[in-house]
Amino acid sequence: MQFVVLGYDGTDEKALEKRMAVREAHLKMASDMYEQGKWLYAAAILNDAGNMCGSMIVCQFDSIEALKSEWLDSEPYMVGKVWEKVEIKQAKVAPFCAKG
Repeated sequence: MQFVVLGYDGTDEKALEKRMAVREAHLKMASDMYEQGKWLYAAAILNDAGNMCGSMIVCQFDSIEALKSEWLDSEPYMVGKVWEKVEIKQAKVAPFCAKG
């Protein structure tokens, strides 16, 4: 199953600082997920000032439960309390965009 995950950072004055503190761990996990074929692509969401304020991930897992247990429960942006709100929507990726 394919999903779109939208993670929205907090809006307090330390939000960007919290993101940057765990960003390397997030990128390492992202690379691992991509290599395993679980992440198809991702992007940072930017605010009007051009600063990162969230994330968009298109991913592929057997189920929403697998998405949570295999990734989201240990995602550095979740563990580090960077993402204040997360939306998960089932999706259908166009064949020319899907890995594999």
